[in-house]
Amino acid sequence: MTTVRDATFDVLRRYGLTTVFGNPGSTEVTLLTGLPDDLRFVLALHEGSVVGMATGWAIGNEAPALAVLHTTAGLGNAVGAIATARVNRVPLVILVGQQDRRHLALEPFLTGHLSGLAGDYPVRVDQPVRAQDVPGAVARAFHEATTFRGPALVVVPMDDWEAPFSGETVAAPARMLRPAGVSDDDLAPLVQLLSAARSPAIVAGAGAGAGTGAGAGWDALVALAERLGCPVFQESFGGRAGFPQDHPQYAGVLPADRVRLREALAGHDVVLAVGAPVFRQYPYAPGPLVAAGTSIAVITDDPAEAHRSPADLAYLASPSAVCARLTALLPPSSPAADRAPAELPAAGQAPASDIPEPPAAERAPAPNIPELPPAGRPLRAAHVLRELARRLPADTVLVEETPSSRPDLHRLVPARTPLGFLSAAMGGLGFAVPAAVGLRMALPDRPVVAVVGDGSALYGVHALWSATHYRVGALFVVLSNGRYAIMDRLADKQGGKAPWPPFTEVDMGGLARSLGCPARRVDSYDELTAALDEVLPSLAAREEPLLLDVTVTVDPDFQP
Repeated sequence: MTTVRDATFDVLRRYGLTTVFGNPGSTEVTLLTGLPDDLRFVLALHEGSVVGMATGWAIGNEAPALAVLHTTAGLGNAVGAIATARVNRVPLVILVGQQDRRHLALEPFLTGHLSGLAGDYPVRVDQPVRAQDVPGAVARAFHEATTFRGPALVVVPMDDWEAPFSGETVAAPARMLRPAGVSDDDLAPLVQLLSAARSPAIVAGAGAGAGTGAGAGWDALVALAERLGCPVFQESFGGRAGFPQDHPQYAGVLPADRVRLREALAGHDVVLAVGAPVFRQYPYAPGPLVAAGTSIAVITDDPAEAHRSPADLAYLASPSAVCARLTALLPPSSPAADRAPAELPAAGQAPASDIPEPPAAERAPAPNIPELPPAGRPLRAAHVLRELARRLPADTVLVEETPSSRPDLHRLVPARTPLGFLSAAMGGLGFAVPAAVGLRMALPDRPVVAVVGDGSALYGVHALWSATHYRVGALFVVLSNGRYAIMDRLADKQGGKAPWPPFTEVDMGGLARSLGCPARRVDSYDELTAALDEVLPSLAAREEPLLLDVTVTVDPDFQP
């Protein structure tokens, strides 16, 4: 007899969902016991790590990943990671276990009120009316996750898996195509706007390459930027780099408050946001986003992003397709196209020549970086990032979660590939460590480095066990200052005393080793360079994770 479980496994195979990230619970035991040999179960020790690892896997494969969560407790533990996946626009299919359908009305032990537990962050939450509707719900979840680039949940009572499935209709297409073409007539208003621009600028976002074959997305945007001869800013707080940050036209990360945003974009009469909203902010400040007389256009395939952007012109379409066609349509004689890149205004940002192009051991240090610390004095995060940047292979996948050091990382470690910078666009902690594990599992031939603060690492430390058990050779560089430095500075700016203490007792290396992950303590410049010189040249082939617990002091000049 064919069961719902059998039919669902066929759906998973059809869509390539054959790696199952999970932390098992009793409501999932009927699904998971005796998995077929072609389905691989990957254990994480906490549901936040389950979804975080699946998120990294999906980013690396540019396709949905599969996670299994345990009723209320599992889904509740994973909500933050689900929110991060949604804001980072990462497609996931998430199966959530539920109590036996036959006595749900009595609300037995482990019954979950699950439909709204993750809020609006899932792109879809489905609770199939019949057990036989489960395979179709899983197939639809795959399509919904792919179309809307976010997590789609299917809640499945534990007895559904053993129900018969014969002659049933799967309510989802076996194959879905999403044409990305855009007509020249539709692009005419944007061609006219850019052709007439005296000084255009581009704001590149995470969506500029994500989900389209990121390399092709980058190539299309680079060609457009070079045709326009204009500066390209990175959106603030983006989940990934939208443009090569070693390109001569790269102008830095856009400020995240309105006052500095207006200053950065001053003098640009047209600003084109590609794969980015208009515009991500952090602290509130009054006033308009841009100065009077500046027109804004946006190209995005995210409906919500397009609908909330205060733009003069918005395109809901594939950014790579639009950029490629725009480049062909823009006349070479347009004022923008005639301007040489060397004459670009930097709009208040550091010129691109000030950004180092590692690896190059002989290259002079970037400006405004403190000299090497005297013997016996602690390292700063900038020292660590500078030495890391000098040694990183060009194809390194770098995952960031160090809020107090992010400005230095942006300045010192330019992303040279579409995965050269990844971060949690949601802002919550716990993304980097599990995401790095999932990324390395998806991209076993690429070096993967996570740069995290010790406070951030504590939110996802469970994933180090999975990294060790599944021989995931990622490097975790933990910048340990024993405190939430960014929160301390925010409290200082607020003019009051922070009520939270430091946590200098925490031993990140000891925690890693207790989870089976090798770890080294780094207290000096010589120890740092020796460890990096040993590990980075062979990182792509490494089969064992390593955590470097690097002692750093808080930069006295840091301002959040």
